[in-house]
Amino acid sequence: MNCPFCRIARGELSAHLLYEDEQVLSFLDAAPMAPGHALIVPRAHVERFTELSQAQACRLFTVAVLVGRALTEALGAPGFTVGLNDGLVAGQGVPHVHLHLIPRFPGDGGKSLHALLPYRPLRPDPELARRVRAVLSAQGK
Repeated sequence: MNCPFCRIARGELSAHLLYEDEQVLSFLDAAPMAPGHALIVPRAHVERFTELSQAQACRLFTVAVLVGRALTEALGAPGFTVGLNDGLVAGQGVPHVHLHLIPRFPGDGGKSLHALLPYRPLRPDPELARRVRAVLSAQGK
C-alpha cells in the first residue's frame, strides 16, 4: 500500500515522531499551519472516521490529549484547534484517518471552526434528530 501514513507506520518514510504505541502514531505535520502542528493517526489503514472501531477512536483521542498536553508544555500554546477532515468533500487530502492538532497563539490570524462555512440561519431539525435516533436504535445503541 502506498499510503504515506501507512509507510510512516512501517518505517518506510521518515517523520518527526512525537508519540507511538502499538495502535497510534503522532508526528509533526509535513506542511504545518503553525509551530507544533501535529497529526495523530491509527497505525491500521482506516480511510474514514466512521470506519474506526470504538477502541481505535478512543485511542486516537486519548493520544491527542497526551500530545496536546506535551505540546502545551513544550510550546506554551494557550490553545488548540483540533480537526478531522473526513472524505474528499471535507478536504481530506490523505485517505487515512488523521486528527490535526494545531497549536494556536494570540494574533496568529487563524479562525475558529465556525469560519469553515458561511453563516446561514439554519435551525435544528427535529425530524433529522428522530431519524438519527432510529438508526442508532436499530444498531442497538
